[in-house]
Amino acid sequence: MEAFYDGNPEYEWRRLEIHRIEYETTRRYLDIYLPKKSRILDVGGGPGRYSIYLASQGHNVTLFDLSSKNILLAKAKAEEQGVHLEGFIHGNALELDHHTKGRFDAILCMGPSYHLTDESQRHIVIDKCVNVLKPGGILFVSFISAFAPIIDMMKGYPHMILDEKDRLLDYLKDGTNIVSEENPGFTDAWFENPANIEGIMKKYPLEKLVITAIEGMLSPNEGKINSLPEDCFNAFIELSMKLSTNPMTWGSCEHMLYIGRISKS
Repeated sequence: MEAFYDGNPEYEWRRLEIHRIEYETTRRYLDIYLPKKSRILDVGGGPGRYSIYLASQGHNVTLFDLSSKNILLAKAKAEEQGVHLEGFIHGNALELDHHTKGRFDAILCMGPSYHLTDESQRHIVIDKCVNVLKPGGILFVSFISAFAPIIDMMKGYPHMILDEKDRLLDYLKDGTNIVSEENPGFTDAWFENPANIEGIMKKYPLEKLVITAIEGMLSPNEGKINSLPEDCFNAFIELSMKLSTNPMTWGSCEHMLYIGRISKS
């Protein structure tokens, strides 16, 4: 995983420019649920897209990432935009508690939860995030949907459906994605069935605030929506956010977001 991102640190920065719906919707949920001037830890925050945005909004943000090249790019982007981040930590999320000091008002775990293919490791990371939250702190956890490979094929290479149909359906039974010569492309990852997310997160001392489909029903038509005038684009984002907490829409998106609050006691 570290080698994948070290080899192309611009990848994630550009990815969120291309996937505007994902970025804009996530940004809006952060704005809704984060208290003002929060102390935030962005775990697996890559080159800092969300960290830099949140710092620009007055939050005290520390970026934590496995890739040293992502950290370097984040520092450069923050300086370029005149934004101050409280800290940059190069480390493994499985050892989160060894690298951080104090507790945080909010934690973003929007990467490790789908880059770790081992269930026990995903549990360790989320548990460590919970443990460094202040009482009443907010946890954001993102997931790649097990329906995402189907949507990706529809958008990018529908001509391959005859060869790939069975493999795509298999992700709904086992979300493990291992890169190989036969399965090139995205790095090793775990794709979660959206129906499982609430049960997974009930294992932790969190009050569920929302589970939402980030791209909602917009995902299959992402290209067309991205090219719209800004007022039309924003209208679609608003429409999607009104619908995307309905589980009936969850099979149409590529990313899911869980937001929960730890007990105040």
